[in-house]
Amino acid sequence: MIISRRRTFTALLLLLGFILQAQTLYSVMEKKTVALGEPAVYKIRIENLQGKPVALPGKNELLPYHFEEISDSTTTDGETFERVIEFAVFQEGDFEIPAFDVGIGSETSRTVPYRISVINTAQKGDKIHDIKPNQEVALDLANYWSMYKWYVLMALAVIILLILYFVLRKFFRRKIKETASPSNITLRKLEKLRKKGLIEKLNYRAFYIELGDITREFIKLQYHVAADVLLTEDLINQLRDNQTISLENEKVVHEILHRGDLVKFAKAFPTVLQMESDFSAVKTFVKHSIKDLEFEKLRKDV
Repeated sequence: MIISRRRTFTALLLLLGFILQAQTLYSVMEKKTVALGEPAVYKIRIENLQGKPVALPGKNELLPYHFEEISDSTTTDGETFERVIEFAVFQEGDFEIPAFDVGIGSETSRTVPYRISVINTAQKGDKIHDIKPNQEVALDLANYWSMYKWYVLMALAVIILLILYFVLRKFFRRKIKETASPSNITLRKLEKLRKKGLIEKLNYRAFYIELGDITREFIKLQYHVAADVLLTEDLINQLRDNQTISLENEKVVHEILHRGDLVKFAKAFPTVLQMESDFSAVKTFVKHSIKDLEFEKLRKDV
C-alpha cells in the first residue's frame, strides 16, 4: 500500500514537471462583433518558450484576404512570444479566422478558430466620413505619362491616320483626275488606233476617219470648241478667233483634218510614211496642248 502511494506521488511529480516545462499557446479575439471599418485586435501568445523558435505565417498571410491589416507587431523575450494584429473589415457578414498550425521548436501546436460578425451601424441621415484620410501625392512627368500615355498614343494614332487619309485621298484624286483628263483619254484612244494596224494594212481611209474623229473630240474637250460639228475651215477660224491654240498646234490640226477630208473624198492617197508622221504629229499635239491652256490662263490673268 505504501509502495503504491509512492508510485502515484512520483507520477504526479513527473506530470507536474512536464506541464511546467511545456509551452502554453493562447489566441485572443477581443471583439466578436465589429462595425464596418472598425479596428479589431487578434493576439497570439506563447508562454514558457524556453528560447525555442516560433514559426508563423508572414505579414498579410495570417488573416483571410478580405481582412485589411492595419498593423502587425511581434515581441519576444525568449520565454514569451506575442504577436498582435490590428485589422478592419469593410464588408458586412460573418467571417472566420481559421485555426492554423504554430511551430514551436520541433513541435507543432494549433490555434483556436474564431468567428467574427461585421455589421453596418450607419443610420439614415448620418454624416459620411472617409474611412481613411485622403493622401496627397506629388506627381512628376513620369507619373502623368504612366497614367495618360495610352490616351496620348491613341490621339497621335488618330491624328496620323487622319493625315494619312487626307494625303492619300488627295493623291488618288489627283491620279483619277489625271487619268480622266482629255489628254490621257485621247492618248489611250490613239494607242487603240495604233493597235488596229490600219497603217500597216494601208487602210488609209479608215485610219484618217478615226484619226480625225479622235482629234476633233480632243479639241472639243480641251479647248471647248464644237469641233465635232464644224467643218475644218470653220473650226480653224474659230480656234484662231478664240486665240486658245498656238500657231504650231493650229498648223498640225489644220493639216491633219484637211488631209483627212481629202482622203475621205478619194482625192489623196497618203503613204505609210505620211500616215506615221500624221499619227505622231497628233500625239505630240495632244501632249503639248497643256501649254496652250497655261498660256491662255496667264493671258486672262494679265
